[in-house]
Amino acid sequence: MTQRARIENIAVSAYRFPTPHPEADGTLQWDATTAVVAVVHSGGRCGLGWTYSGTAAAAVIGDNLHSVLRGRDPFDITGAWSAMHQACRNIGSKGLAMQALSAVDIALWDLKARLLDVPVTTLLGQVRERVPVYGSGGFVSSCDAEIAQDVAAWKAAGCKGMKIKIGKDFGGDTAWDVRRAALLRELAGPDVELMVDANGAYSTGQAKRVGNDLRELGLRWFEEPVSSDDKPGLAEVRASITADVAAGEYISDAYDAQAMAPVVSCLQLDTTRCGGYTGFLRAAAVAAAHNLDISGHCAPALHAPVAAAVPHLRHVEWFNDHVRLEPLLVDGSPTVSGGTLDVPSHRPGHGMALAAGAADYRL
Repeated sequence: MTQRARIENIAVSAYRFPTPHPEADGTLQWDATTAVVAVVHSGGRCGLGWTYSGTAAAAVIGDNLHSVLRGRDPFDITGAWSAMHQACRNIGSKGLAMQALSAVDIALWDLKARLLDVPVTTLLGQVRERVPVYGSGGFVSSCDAEIAQDVAAWKAAGCKGMKIKIGKDFGGDTAWDVRRAALLRELAGPDVELMVDANGAYSTGQAKRVGNDLRELGLRWFEEPVSSDDKPGLAEVRASITADVAAGEYISDAYDAQAMAPVVSCLQLDTTRCGGYTGFLRAAAVAAAHNLDISGHCAPALHAPVAAAVPHLRHVEWFNDHVRLEPLLVDGSPTVSGGTLDVPSHRPGHGMALAAGAADYRL
């Protein structure tokens, strides 16, 4: 590597990983997860990043981001981020465009660390050796026996918090939701932090009533009780229940984080949606300014390095679908034991590489 190294190419590909059977939360159904992968080449090294999105994100990388990155200094990640953001102005710089940008930004951090032959945690600033996680899954489409299997797996991993989906049928059966949460408490035991995610299924009134109904179960975390777009509704629910109200998984940038921070108890961030590691750290700084913890949403393999760099981290979501597919997509994904993720601090970059077997899932 010399000072003359420049970004030479950005390769993009997409992979579709079917679920074992159709899955659903309160407001969406799916039968597969798509990962869009970016590989950035410079100086005889390559950096790897990805996002969970649709194949359209791959088109954004090819059509909008590739041309502004070629020839740039691979060490100037801040400049690259700004150039990519500006390139997406006319197509909208949030949502899909930010998911594409996130994949490339993560790849740039991995590339920079590999060019320097250091772990990416060295660049990000590591403040912890391991990252706490909570178990997540428990779909509304799952039967009671499948919930029991989820809980058993989370117990084996040492998870101290466990989260299931409620809000079945867009909040159409709150009695079912309360029974399902009671089942989680029965299976998990009294010492596990009880967590639920309504995925925005409820009205404000419904969310307040459900939150208070679940109080006797010791509910600790109520995620997206109403739509994350409904900031007044989130604030009203937070003021009415004892559980922490969490939202933020759809945040695209620091402006979104600033709007969300005043109405939640814990700010969720997703590095595959909020601008990669660069955007994650910016949004985390906004949370810190509001005296809030942050929680990493899904994508545990990608969150491990950046979550290890945030002092006010509560945990990362160890989500069933991503736990299953990440070892299929990449080699070197971090493992969980004792309720914590291993932080990749002994290999260059984030320590992961595209798995040979991923070709079976390529679109």
